Amino acid sequence: MKVLYFPLSRITIGFLIGILFSYYAKFSLTESILTLCISLILFIISYFYQKKDTQSIFYFGISTLLISFSIGATTLILNTDSSQTQHYTHQESFFESDNLIVVHIQEKIKSTLTNERYIANITEINGKKTTGKTLLNIKKDSLKSKITSGNQLIIKGQLYKNKAAYNPNAFDYGKYLENKQIYSQLYTTHEGYLISPEIKKEIFYYASRLRTTIISNLEKAHFKPKALHVAVALILGQKQDVSPEVMQDYQFAGAIHILSVSGLHIGFILIFLNFILKPIPNTPKGSFIKLVISLGLLSSFAIIAGLAPSVVRSVTMFSFVAIGYYLRRSTNIYHTIIVSILLILLVQPYFLFDVGFQLSYIALFFIIWAQPLISSVWNPKNKILKSIWKILSVSIAAQIGTLPISLFYFHQFPGLFFLTNLIIIPCLSFIMILGIVVMLLASINCTPLFLIKPFEWSIYGMNQIISWIASFRSFIIQDIPFNSYLLISSYLCIITLIIWFQKPKFYKLLGVLIALICLQLSYIKTQYESTNGNEWIIFHQKNNSLITERKGEAVLVYTNEPTVKNSNLNAYLTGNFCTLKNTSKLKNLYFFNNQKILIVDSSGVYPKNSSPDILLLTQSPRINLDRILKTIHPKMIIADGSNYKNVQKAWKESCEKQKIPFHATAEKGFYKL
Repeated sequence: MKVLYFPLSRITIGFLIGILFSYYAKFSLTESILTLCISLILFIISYFYQKKDTQSIFYFGISTLLISFSIGATTLILNTDSSQTQHYTHQESFFESDNLIVVHIQEKIKSTLTNERYIANITEINGKKTTGKTLLNIKKDSLKSKITSGNQLIIKGQLYKNKAAYNPNAFDYGKYLENKQIYSQLYTTHEGYLISPEIKKEIFYYASRLRTTIISNLEKAHFKPKALHVAVALILGQKQDVSPEVMQDYQFAGAIHILSVSGLHIGFILIFLNFILKPIPNTPKGSFIKLVISLGLLSSFAIIAGLAPSVVRSVTMFSFVAIGYYLRRSTNIYHTIIVSILLILLVQPYFLFDVGFQLSYIALFFIIWAQPLISSVWNPKNKILKSIWKILSVSIAAQIGTLPISLFYFHQFPGLFFLTNLIIIPCLSFIMILGIVVMLLASINCTPLFLIKPFEWSIYGMNQIISWIASFRSFIIQDIPFNSYLLISSYLCIITLIIWFQKPKFYKLLGVLIALICLQLSYIKTQYESTNGNEWIIFHQKNNSLITERKGEAVLVYTNEPTVKNSNLNAYLTGNFCTLKNTSKLKNLYFFNNQKILIVDSSGVYPKNSSPDILLLTQSPRINLDRILKTIHPKMIIADGSNYKNVQKAWKESCEKQKIPFHATAEKGFYKL
């Protein structure tokens, strides 16, 4: 790990720790600036001290780490939109009633079944200047939306704060939005807004117009929609129109990275640019012209692709590669990666919490670090076998590096990833180069069929291959339990094993053994927590009630659903390392940890003298709650997601009158005993 001797490596590590500390410890701006000032003073003192006494270099190193830590913490806070004084989150009234809201559309994102969705910048609320992003949801209708990036909309509506996950171990969409600086959602219909004639012509506006021109011209050339959506994702990084079925096929085949513009795609683009610019002589002036053109085109591509984290990361890194190549400077690839991480996170520190960003860098690092070791295991003399083994070794290195974090986030493993990469990667260079040419021509209203048709057929063929590989569902391992303890200990094992294999030494073997012990301890801790778990959970579900009773690793499910295999239950079982023991229909009365739980369903029938600790209301029973509260005196009222909203509102008012706690899962999420 000689790369750690590079001074910028240690500075970057301190910077990353500062971002993480500020994120989880909720540092305030005052605290971060105070820490920055103190660390700056210590840095200056240690700098002059080590100039006089060279043996005190250790203290200078510590102060450098401290100041990089402070810069990381401060950078995160300065890039947190909600810390701005005019941000809409500082006014609670904006979330309590309808307001007149003026927004500028930044970009269109993937629609849901019921809504078209846009990221929008709020500029005014009730005539008052305001800042902040929101997720705008416009109800779909038969008319095609005319909204584009740059449009100004005037909407009368209410902002809704992001909510935490409604069910245990479920994906926290609210946190995901906050990491993108989106703190609310706004809902309206096509009749509920006015489009202002004023258009804000920012960088996103021109990028959107160019993408629209390209897509429109390809549609006029009768490019099949399904293939077109994949082509736009592959070349321009816009996945919002790719169907869920196609996305699932790519995911199950282990090829989802193909639809996310990454280093692989940018590498092909740089090779293509180098080929196009070959006629320019390799003189100092010619090399400088090539560099300027390459950097300009790579930056333009990043903007057209929507400045997604994976695109920004790849373009930044390959920009440094281009600088080294055209200026004839030798570049250490590890240094290039570190510099690109530091520069990207200085501008946008929240990229660190983007899953795609994490996966991209980890995959790239392991390809560079571990692939030569894997490749050296076998050295075939046959050129074809050598090419196949090279592709496989790259895929294996990337999978080894990303496996723990993929299991942590997605809990599944595509067993045929090597087959996918072996077939697709050799063809991808041809598809990418042809696609770039087609997109460039389409941007200037030129759509030659002799280029468009081969591109369409190649995309169609790739989709068919991916679909065929994904059809072998027995090779897709799903619902794999994996937590943060196993994540960290797994990486310790992988890293120490690679270090030992590179140059076996006793102390390195000792590191491997320590890492294996850490992995075992993580597993023991996980098993202990799993076997000693004891809880009763009321889930949030809209149509039916779902209740689980967990006793160690066994889970009992109570529901009236015909099948209990749903995503909420699967996420809970996987997240808690549990198995489903039995399923039974809901009863009216349960006991858990000396607490009596009474359930009143749509029948409205209940025993008059039950005196429960908890009253669960489900399926919108027609009852007089005020009378029930006076009759059976429950200590707690819970309404699950199967009840109508207006009914829950009335129940809440009744509970407030009687001063009895009321928990609606639609508002507060699941309830756990």
